[in-house]
Amino acid sequence: MTALVAIDVGGTHARFALAEVRHGQVVDLGEAVTLKTAEHASFQTAWQEFGRRRARPLPGAAAIAVAGPVTGEVIKFTNNPWVLHPAQIDRQLGIDAHVLVNDFEAVGYAVAQAGDEYFQMLCGPDVPLPATGTISVLGPGTGLGVAHVWRGAAGFQVHATEGGHIDFAPLDAIEDAILARLRGKYRRVSVERMLSGPGLVDIHEALAAIEGRPVQQHDDKALWGLAMSGENALATAALDRFCLSLGSVAGDIALAQGASAVVIAGGLGLRLADRLPRSGFAQRFRAKGRFEAMMAGLPVKLITHPQPGLFGAAVAFARRHP
Repeated sequence: MTALVAIDVGGTHARFALAEVRHGQVVDLGEAVTLKTAEHASFQTAWQEFGRRRARPLPGAAAIAVAGPVTGEVIKFTNNPWVLHPAQIDRQLGIDAHVLVNDFEAVGYAVAQAGDEYFQMLCGPDVPLPATGTISVLGPGTGLGVAHVWRGAAGFQVHATEGGHIDFAPLDAIEDAILARLRGKYRRVSVERMLSGPGLVDIHEALAAIEGRPVQQHDDKALWGLAMSGENALATAALDRFCLSLGSVAGDIALAQGASAVVIAGGLGLRLADRLPRSGFAQRFRAKGRFEAMMAGLPVKLITHPQPGLFGAAVAFARRHP
């Protein structure tokens, strides 16, 4: 049995939990402690704060999932100002071993090892995730994460990607207008510009401009609240458009990766658990011309594990330190 600290660092929050692994499996994951990245100067000071809250010595191993690429001598997080030096992690944290993975690579590890009870059907056939083949994994949060899991007779492999930064492709006149407005703001418009927490604000402002309404300024947290409650028609329309685009992009990723199934993850994915099946997500996912029948045959699920990033980071450690 090996004890470790599992860590999931996103754009807004850093989550810490104690975990235990045995024979390549996560056998226990403790309650998560969530810290705001904006309230801590660095990853090291956030680690120290977690240690203070635990009020006991931390284990000498860590499994760390971070938002963004994990290659190079210096890691700059995609959506927060922290900087990480991989070669210095053990010394800075006072540990003996660590594993460092992309945050959506960690989600991929969670998808690969979580039980069927942690998956909710969104569309397609109501069957378990396939035992062989590719599973595409994507999810909106502070950004848009994309990865894939390959399963075969010898086990599984997880690969992180930067698929959230592919170009956004509009599919109707409203999305043409949204793209035109966003291109004036960003020049290049990736799918992450639409499919992320802040993306709802841009969609909302674009829809207001289309209707000739004055643009009401909302931060993304307040706007998500209005949209989910249904009390603001334009915010709700922006959320409907968000769900349509998520279906389109999920289908594109599945085609590009040759997927046998798709899993939606991310904090916003979980928040939309009840809404996605009632939205236009499924129709947009299937709408791939000559491949519509093939797309309709792919199971699309939502991972409902409460902490997939932490669980997946611990799985990654267990796999690399069996």
